[in-house]
Amino acid sequence: MTRHVRRTLLLLVLTPLLYALVGADQAASAHTELVSASPKDGADLTKAPDHLTLTFDEPVDLADVRVLTMDGNRLPVSRTAGGAKDSVRVALAAPEGGELAVVWSVVDEEDGHASSGRLMFSVGAATAATTTGGDEAASPVPAPSPSVRKGLVAARWAGYLALALFVGGLAFVTLLWPRGAHEPRARALLVLAWTVGLLATVAALGLQGAYTALGGMRDALRPATYAEVLATEPGVVLASRGLLWVLAAVVLGALMQGGAGTSRSPGWRVGALAVAFGLLRTAGMAGHNSEGSEPTWGAIADFVHLLGASVWIGGLAMLTVAVLPRRRAGELAAVVPGYSRLAAVSVTGIVAAGLVLAWQVVGSYDALLHSSYGHLLLIKTAVLAAVLLAAYASRQWVRTRLDLAVLLRGDAATVRPFGYSVAVETGLVLVVLVVTSLLVTADPGR
Repeated sequence: MTRHVRRTLLLLVLTPLLYALVGADQAASAHTELVSASPKDGADLTKAPDHLTLTFDEPVDLADVRVLTMDGNRLPVSRTAGGAKDSVRVALAAPEGGELAVVWSVVDEEDGHASSGRLMFSVGAATAATTTGGDEAASPVPAPSPSVRKGLVAARWAGYLALALFVGGLAFVTLLWPRGAHEPRARALLVLAWTVGLLATVAALGLQGAYTALGGMRDALRPATYAEVLATEPGVVLASRGLLWVLAAVVLGALMQGGAGTSRSPGWRVGALAVAFGLLRTAGMAGHNSEGSEPTWGAIADFVHLLGASVWIGGLAMLTVAVLPRRRAGELAAVVPGYSRLAAVSVTGIVAAGLVLAWQVVGSYDALLHSSYGHLLLIKTAVLAAVLLAAYASRQWVRTRLDLAVLLRGDAATVRPFGYSVAVETGLVLVVLVVTSLLVTADPGR
C-alpha cells in the first residue's frame, strides 16, 4: 500500500469525525405537513374570521410558509400569540357571505420539498353557486409543476455527477496520478465538472424557487424567484454551494498552472480539501439524512456515502477518459493498482453508510416495501449490486492480467476487457445517480 493510499484511508476515517465536530442537523420527520387549521377546513361560519391558524407537524420558518387567495394575492403570515414554532397566524380579509378559499404551501427546511393544499369555509348565507359547487370547488388542489419538478431532479442529477467528477477527479490526480494535471483529457474533465457544477447550482436555485412557489418554468428565470428562495434554508444552502464552486475555480486554476508540483503542495491540498468538504457537506444538507431518531449519525453516514461515491465515480471517469486511452505501461502499473485499492475502500464506505442511511430514513421493513421512497431505494440497491459485479470483474483483471498488460506495453487486446468493465461500471453508476436525485424529492413516509 502506497503512502498516498494510506493518507487517503486516514482521511476517510478522520473526515466524519471532523464533520461531527462541525455539527449536524436537528431531527425532522419526513416532509412538513399540515396537522390542523382553525377554523377547520369545510367549517360553516356565521361571520368571516379575521385570521386563520395553521399548525404543522414540525417547526416551520415564516419565510417557508405561503398562503394565497384564489386570485393569487399573498396573505400576511406571522407567529401565533403563543409563539409556537410549528404554528402560524394568517391575516384574512374575508367576505361577509359566500365562500372563503385559500391555498397554503410550506417548504421543508431540510430538503426543500413543497407540500400544499386548499382550505375552504362557508361564511354566512352561502349563495346557490357556492352550495352546489362552483369552479373553485371543482378545481384541483394546487401542486408543484411536473415540469419544474423534473427540471429540479435533472439539475440535482447534474450537480451530483459534477460533484463526483470534480472531487473524485481531484483526489485521483492528487493521490495517484500527479502527472495527470498536465494531461489534456484529465484537465478537460475537471473543467467540465466545474462548469456543470456551477451551472447546475444556479439552475437549481431558480427551479427550487419555482417549485416551492408552485410556479412554472418561466418563474424559474425571474429575479423575484431567486430573491424569495434565498430567504429560505434550502436557498441558503444552494447559494453557499454556488460560492464554493466559485472558490473551487481558484483551486482548479492553481492546479492547471502548477501541475504536479502544485498537487503535492501542502497549502494547495488544504485548500482543495476545504472546498471538497464544503461541496460534499452542502450536497448532503439537501437530503433526508437528518430525519429519524439519530440525525447526527445519519448526517455523518450521508457524508461518508457522498465522499466514497465521489472518489469511486471520479476515479472511474479518470480511468475511462484519460488513463486507459493512453495505454502506457508505466502509468497502468502505477495508477491502476492504487485506484483498485482506493475503490475497494470507497465501496466499503458506501455500503456501510448506505445501511445506516436506510435504517435512519426508512425506519421499517413496511416503509421499505410499501412507500415510493422504499421502492426507489430498492431499485438503487439492485443497480448498485450490478455495479459491484462490474467492479469485481475490473478488480479480477487487475489481479490476474495487469502484469501481462504491462509486459506487453499496454497491448490494446489485453487492456480492452478492463476498459469494457470500467465503461459498464461507469454507465451503471450514472443510473444510480438518477435514482439518488429522485430519492431527494421522494417522501420517506416515516
